[in-house]
Amino acid sequence: MFELLMIGGGKMGEALLGGLLQAGWASPDRLAVVEKLPGRAEELRRLFPGVAVLDEVEPCTAAVLAVKPNDIPTACAALAGLGEGSPRRVLSIAAGVTLAALEGGLPATVAVVRAMPNTPALVGKGAAAIAPGTSAGAEDLAWAESILAAVGTVVTVTESQLDAVTGLSGSGPAYVFLVAEALIEAGVLCGLARPVAQELAIATLLGSASLLAAGQRSAADLRADVTSPGGTTAAGLRVLEQRAVRAAFLDAVAAATARSAELGRS
Repeated sequence: MFELLMIGGGKMGEALLGGLLQAGWASPDRLAVVEKLPGRAEELRRLFPGVAVLDEVEPCTAAVLAVKPNDIPTACAALAGLGEGSPRRVLSIAAGVTLAALEGGLPATVAVVRAMPNTPALVGKGAAAIAPGTSAGAEDLAWAESILAAVGTVVTVTESQLDAVTGLSGSGPAYVFLVAEALIEAGVLCGLARPVAQELAIATLLGSASLLAAGQRSAADLRADVTSPGGTTAAGLRVLEQRAVRAAFLDAVAAATARSAELGRS
């Protein structure tokens, strides 16, 4: 019986498998991934020697649902059909699929945890939130956290807060990429060669995030440090405030949160 069965061998499933192996979470022979597409299955075998690549579910101690939301009912039914080989714990990273829906498709003995990761998990820098189901206890949450922590930061929230997580960190990478695009274009507009503007913009975003992650100063304090009275940064910030950039980010997160809630209801 496998210690962990990853159902879905897409990019997020691949990222989680890679992180777990790198962290020594389990030996390759204790892990398995279900991938029905032959070409993708062969690719996973090359990427993860020793990990079993299956075309259907097999008995396991625990499982991760890393398939598209529309495929969740089929995956849950397959796990339930294992009988005594059904997992004791299931972690779902399928966006918009509620705990009630997951628990309704699995045996009552299964502890379910729902998660919202984001795409930086693909490079080990993800931000994820987990929410416990009705029968999930502290040990189940710790287990789910140990999986997602292999590819980034993990926080625990209530399920009702997952929509806000989606609006902030789930959709957030797209907001940051848009800022990066704008900074690069601005550099080109002001006379820099595009490769130079791109290198500087990426390094600026990475360095700024690293300063924030150091945790010694708040975002407001760090911004104030860069802003000399009457200086260049003050001039630039004045334009951003005039164009209501701060309000636009607030509205963007709120809109994404509302859309996540709408999708969950449907």
